[in-house]
Amino acid sequence: MPNFQPENAVYRFAPSPNGFLHLGHALSAFLNHDMAKENGGRFLLRIEDIDRTRCTPQFEEMIYRDLRWLGLDWETPVRRQSEHFDAYRDALDRLRDMGLVYPAFLTRGEVKTRVTAYEAGEENWPRDPDGSPLYPDDDRRRNELERADLIAKDIRHAWRLDVTKAMAWVGKPLSWRETGTGHSETITADPAIWGDVILSRSDAPSSYHLSVVVDDALQGITHVVRGKDLYAATAIHRLLQKLLGLPEPVYHHHRLILGSDGRKLSKSEGSTGIAALREDGLVPADIRRIVGL
Repeated sequence: MPNFQPENAVYRFAPSPNGFLHLGHALSAFLNHDMAKENGGRFLLRIEDIDRTRCTPQFEEMIYRDLRWLGLDWETPVRRQSEHFDAYRDALDRLRDMGLVYPAFLTRGEVKTRVTAYEAGEENWPRDPDGSPLYPDDDRRRNELERADLIAKDIRHAWRLDVTKAMAWVGKPLSWRETGTGHSETITADPAIWGDVILSRSDAPSSYHLSVVVDDALQGITHVVRGKDLYAATAIHRLLQKLLGLPEPVYHHHRLILGSDGRKLSKSEGSTGIAALREDGLVPADIRRIVGL
C-alpha cells in the first residue's frame, strides 16, 4: 500500500447499524485497519446511528460480531453518534450565527411536484451527483420576517446550508488531498454541484455531512478511507471544515465491490452479507480473497 501516513495517523471505519455488513463494508474495514497497523497508526470504530428510525441495537451488535470474526480490533470506547447530538447542534448554531444556513420549509412532495412540472417541458431540473434534484431557491430568498413567521406557526422545516453564501465567506477555491489512485494528488472541490444541502431535519438533529466532519475533527482522524461513492461528497465536507475551522484529513477513496448487476452492493442483498457468508462456511481469509486483498 502507498505510504502517505504521517506519524500518529488515525483511521476510522464508520458503519451505520441499519442493516447487515456486506463485502463492500469488509473491504473498507480491512483497508482502514490494515493501513493503520502497517503504519503504526490507530484504528477507530464509529457507529453512525443518527437515523434512530432505521438504526437498531441488533444491527449494531452484528457489526461488532462481524468485525471481530474478520479478525479486526479497534480502540474503545466506540463513538456512537446518537450520544453526541449536542456537538452537532453546536456546529449548526455556529453556522447559523454566521448567517450561512436558512430554514427550508418545502416538503419532498412539493419539491417533486415543482421538478415534475418543470421537466414537463424540454429542460431538465439541475441535479446533484447522486441524481437528486437541487433544492429550489424559494426558502433561500425569504426575508427574516417571513422565516420567523413560519417558524412561529410551527411549520415543519429543515436547516440548509446556503452554499453560494458559504463559498463567498470562504473567499477562495477549495481542494483536498487524495491518495486513492496510488499517489498523492490535489483535487479541486466544487460544493456548488450539491446545491443547498440539508444539515439538520426536524426528525434528525444532524445530517451525514455535518456529523461526519464534526466527528472526524473531534476524534483526530487524519485519514478518511472510504468508497468512491462518497468521492463527490468530499467537496461539501471540505466546505464545512473550512467554515467551522476544522482540520483537513487526507482522503483515500477506494474501489467499490459491485453486485452481479454492476451496481454498488446494498445491505438488502443477503447473499453478500458477512454473516451469511460465515454461515456458509467461509473463513476470514476467504473474505479477504473475495474483496481482492
